[in-house]
Amino acid sequence: MIKFTGLFILVLFSALLQGCSVPESTPSTRINLAESGVYAADISANASHAVLSQVNGAISVFSLDDNSLLYTWQHQGDTTNLVDNVRFSPNDQFVVTSDMDAFAIWSMASGEPLGFWRIDQSTIQDVAISNDANGVLVARANGMVMFFEPQTERRLEFLGHGENRVNAIDLSANGQYALSGGNDYNAYLWSTETGQVIHVFGHTNRVTMVKLDQGARYVFTSDGHADAQIWDVQTGEAISQLSFIERQIIFTSAEFSSDGKYLLTGSPSKRLMLWDVQTGKEVTQWRVAPSDGPAPQSAVVYAVGFNNNQTLSIASSGNLAYWEIVNNE
Repeated sequence: MIKFTGLFILVLFSALLQGCSVPESTPSTRINLAESGVYAADISANASHAVLSQVNGAISVFSLDDNSLLYTWQHQGDTTNLVDNVRFSPNDQFVVTSDMDAFAIWSMASGEPLGFWRIDQSTIQDVAISNDANGVLVARANGMVMFFEPQTERRLEFLGHGENRVNAIDLSANGQYALSGGNDYNAYLWSTETGQVIHVFGHTNRVTMVKLDQGARYVFTSDGHADAQIWDVQTGEAISQLSFIERQIIFTSAEFSSDGKYLLTGSPSKRLMLWDVQTGKEVTQWRVAPSDGPAPQSAVVYAVGFNNNQTLSIASSGNLAYWEIVNNE
């Protein structure tokens, strides 16, 4: 998954924001979880936990039931290093974290690490983990995607992207299907048993975001320009294309609602957007506020989620926010 620094965002998106500025929204609840800001974040599928990679080098796990800190982890012992990726398993039992050259698996039950593995070829771009930590997916800058089974140490290398950088990946809950998108302008749905490609989702620019619906209904893929589509995971056919007026929009997070009606996306431009899956039309959007403290004044939306009639977001500012869903249709 592509990461953005605050300075880079201001330079790249200032012109776009001047032409399509969204008024700052007021969340129903806002809580600062990391005053110094975060590099990466994830919200569990049931919206009960959050994991953050903080600017100070710590990985923090919170219970969202009472906003209490459960665990503080260090990815490589006492070394302060940049953790670019954090991801919950769909069943909220495990977390996978990675820096540029290593990944680790953690137990949510005990808070203890279950394993640490170093990658000796290229750098890690993104990671994902299946239920029960039966499988881990690792995307690399050299175009390879590795599927790894920790219990058996079985490895499978997917080479479908050639030597093109892989930017984003996702993994089904049972670990049998992987989704990967890269600089070859394609996203692939493929089998982790055989490496065989099931569907190809073509774009006109490099693919920067992919997301699997854990209900096995949809796939979301978007490129670095203006093409963002929802596909039928069974047939590979397009269902809808997200409709927006900007010449360019990039997404930094995405999540399907459990009922399959909505797609929620976050962006580097402080925006959280709710979409109708069948039509691709925007239902509503919110503008996330930057930090009140020393964290960068940008607000990249790194994690999104659903909780009954609310959506959740965690931004680079370190703020967790809850937003009321109001459908005007």
